[in-house]
Amino acid sequence: MIRYQEHLQDITEASFAEGFFDGWPNPPSTSTFVQILHNATHIILAIDESTNRVVGFITALSDRVLTAYIPLLEVVPAYQKQGIGKELTRRMLDKLKDMYMVDLLCDPDLQDFYAGLGMRKAQGMLVRNYKHQSGKKGS
Repeated sequence: MIRYQEHLQDITEASFAEGFFDGWPNPPSTSTFVQILHNATHIILAIDESTNRVVGFITALSDRVLTAYIPLLEVVPAYQKQGIGKELTRRMLDKLKDMYMVDLLCDPDLQDFYAGLGMRKAQGMLVRNYKHQSGKKGS
């Protein structure tokens, strides 16, 4: 059974299942991953109660007045296709429902997933510095 929580209490580097950032050429280290979660405005974790391991997460960054941005949604491959990503997104969108603007960027093949959760397709602009994909130096 999957439990969802919105905090990092009792979560250590050893709490994370293997497989996050699957397919990333330069994934963040576990310590950088934990720092990402600590620095996010909002987090929701999916925890497998049988192993007590974090198997999915979603983050949001917000000004807490008008806007929020969802930069990361990850579910480890062994737990995908079980509705965990959908539930994490649903919970985050509910948490942010009073914001005027909630944005995220995703690859075209993921747009239907988010559209199915009530988001609209849009165009955007971005910068990607792949040499820093594993995390900012000194962080």
